[in-house]
Amino acid sequence: MMDPFLDKLQKRAAADLKRIVLPESNEPRTLRAAAEMKRRRVAEPVLVGEPDDIRGHAKQAGVEIGGVTIESPRNVSLIDLFSRSLYQKLRPKGISEDECRALAADPLHFGALMVDSGGADGYVAGALNSTANVLRSAIRVFGTQDGVKRVSSFFIMSFPDARGQYLFADCAVLPDPSAEELVEIAMLTAANTRLFLEIEPLVALLSFSTKGSADHPHSRKVAEAAVTLKQRAPALASDGELQADAAIVAEVGERKAPGSSVAGRANTLIFPDLSSGNISCKLVERLAGASATGPILQGLNAPANDLSRGCSVEDIINVAAITSLQAGRAVKR
Repeated sequence: MMDPFLDKLQKRAAADLKRIVLPESNEPRTLRAAAEMKRRRVAEPVLVGEPDDIRGHAKQAGVEIGGVTIESPRNVSLIDLFSRSLYQKLRPKGISEDECRALAADPLHFGALMVDSGGADGYVAGALNSTANVLRSAIRVFGTQDGVKRVSSFFIMSFPDARGQYLFADCAVLPDPSAEELVEIAMLTAANTRLFLEIEPLVALLSFSTKGSADHPHSRKVAEAAVTLKQRAPALASDGELQADAAIVAEVGERKAPGSSVAGRANTLIFPDLSSGNISCKLVERLAGASATGPILQGLNAPANDLSRGCSVEDIINVAAITSLQAGRAVKR
């Protein structure tokens, strides 16, 4: 049964159709997702690969992809255009024109370059490729937004009951963010809480300590980030360092952090490191029954998102819908 929140995200995406590139086009789940996106009008999927090859894989998988756009990475005119563009971006790093031409023909880079050239609005990959590969192609082609130093990520954790939705960050990219990087993650994630949850973010910077209850370099890092975040974004409701129960349970928040505008009500949870974030995300999904959608990348100059290699067809569709909403925000800017 579809989570009502994720169903709403798909309907929001359908109201403003975007072209979403799917570079892993011989992968059965990707083919099924493309067909479903087209049927439901969630997005306009664009498959990357040789048309006969893709159609053969679709037939083998029992998927009808009639009407779905296919772009070949052997298209000489596109490769000429894309390789020149990529060379201008990567020349300062010592990458040659021949190397850029080879990269432009790689499906991941080809998909990103389609977006960069205006031929598509966003791209989604990771059913076959590692997060590192997806990130590498996105960073090479798009770079980061002005003022953003590091790409990070978040998950949308959605409960189909009164517990509602949360954003968890960073659960997939930065292993051990500094205090400065935690501030950046928090500000980017807060903006995405507004976009996807359509509510004001209440940001909790999490630790094993609440307001100095334990003294350790790890908790001091989070406390430092909390102070800096308030200085940089005084209008943003944020607090830290907070333990998880103090962040989301009202009575615990009142007892451990009295007077906090966030304690007990947080909807945007910033983890101190990748271990705690990734473990929490998977435990909440598997033991508490939340839908975990992501990782959704943030900080890039264009919408590109990674999938878990264990993703389902519906996961791909949901991430494509999210990528479409990111593209709509980018256009409005």
